[in-house]
Amino acid sequence: MKAVIFDVDGTLYDQRKLRIRILFDMFFTMLRRPRSALEMKIVFDFRKAREENSATNCGCINKQQYEWGAQRSRVPADQVRQAVEKWMLVRPLPYLSACRFNGVTKLFADLKAASISIGIFSDYPADQKLRALGLEADVILSAVDAEVDCLKPAPKGLRMIAEKMHVPLEECLFIGDRDDKDGECARRAGMPYLILEKPGRYFARSGHADLTAIWRKSCKK
Repeated sequence: MKAVIFDVDGTLYDQRKLRIRILFDMFFTMLRRPRSALEMKIVFDFRKAREENSATNCGCINKQQYEWGAQRSRVPADQVRQAVEKWMLVRPLPYLSACRFNGVTKLFADLKAASISIGIFSDYPADQKLRALGLEADVILSAVDAEVDCLKPAPKGLRMIAEKMHVPLEECLFIGDRDDKDGECARRAGMPYLILEKPGRYFARSGHADLTAIWRKSCKK
């Protein structure tokens, strides 16, 4: 194993814990400004529309995703973009370090010490999230980056990361939390993978040796 590639949301941090904090923020914002309730609906509709269209890799995904949400919420696409950037990309940042799974920082350090490359492939922009989590990676890509422009489970992003790290696909391990997205993405790419049903429990006891054993087992499938 020469490289480990991680998903971000729900894999490196507790997504449920984060959403509860954001919901509290939304609630108190609505108390001050009742009209902001529309923003909650827009964010919910955006997530729902994105899931429904995840297999539609029609190009210009970073623009198209907001149009999907706009059709569902019946508001302008720019309004969807503003709500999503506010509540999904910016407001969560101060909370991320507190939601990071125990053991993740140590695992990243162990991989670096073992000269194993670290990649990040997320559905959403991940650079700021990774900084907020206090983590570093050699290559960071998201599905909406112009050079990828394909939502999971399309394998293009994984293949690009492996290429950028100059590591053969079969010598990488992809770690995620959803088999329908992360697992299927890895299968299409021809890359060994690990789907974590309980990421927090896994990272708390995992280490480089555990990943090596999992990778070897995956390669034998």
